[in-house]
Amino acid sequence: MLILRLLNVIAPFYFLALCLVTFALQVFFFLPSMYSGALPSTAPLLHAVFFFFLLLNVLGNYTLVTRNTPADVRGSARYSPAPAGSHFCRLCHRMTLKHDHHCFFTGNCVGGSNIRNFVLFCFYTACSCFYSMVLGVAYISALFSLSFASPLTFLRLLPLSIERFFSGALLCSEMFLVLMLYLWFGVGLACTGFCCHQMLLILRGQTQYQARKRRPWRANLLQVFGKKWILGLLLPVLNVQSDPYRPKGD
Repeated sequence: MLILRLLNVIAPFYFLALCLVTFALQVFFFLPSMYSGALPSTAPLLHAVFFFFLLLNVLGNYTLVTRNTPADVRGSARYSPAPAGSHFCRLCHRMTLKHDHHCFFTGNCVGGSNIRNFVLFCFYTACSCFYSMVLGVAYISALFSLSFASPLTFLRLLPLSIERFFSGALLCSEMFLVLMLYLWFGVGLACTGFCCHQMLLILRGQTQYQARKRRPWRANLLQVFGKKWILGLLLPVLNVQSDPYRPKGD
């Protein structure tokens, strides 16, 4: 529990630091490089407007998630006894309705009052990471004279950068930018997967807490394939456990 509490404090600072570094790289590296290239004069302005649109939605939805923590229903006569779907969070020390999960990056619980903003936060964070990664790849391509026409180039970029860095041919700032490309890629993939998972639960009318309370996957497999599943793989036998109301003599 101590480790979880420590993570609950560190993770928000990690997210805000990532936003600050991304903002600095966009303003001081990516956007100025567009003026010296062959792009139209309006291209830097369009890129700046789009990036600030993404950043506004990321920070705006992040703020709404943190400021709209689900209310604590303990001691409320309206919710006595605790209704189905409520859950007590040991980190927040509160019982919330439609509890989904506790997010360490926002430092609070996600439930019925802020789930919408949380899904949008994940969506725009993924878009911001992938957009920054694309601009970073374009910047690195011009800096290293590399062609990213082949996807394998992105995989070979890190070993090549490490070799150049230790040989003195690569600056610390350039090496840091290469590492940020992979960080953006990882965070973008994680947010995309989490956003898709949340949308799937929303379409099913479930929360993560309700989904975790379902029967374990082993019990589901046993219901379909039975305890003698090895025999069923070798011989065409009937699994009578799949239909408990079927007469055994049939």
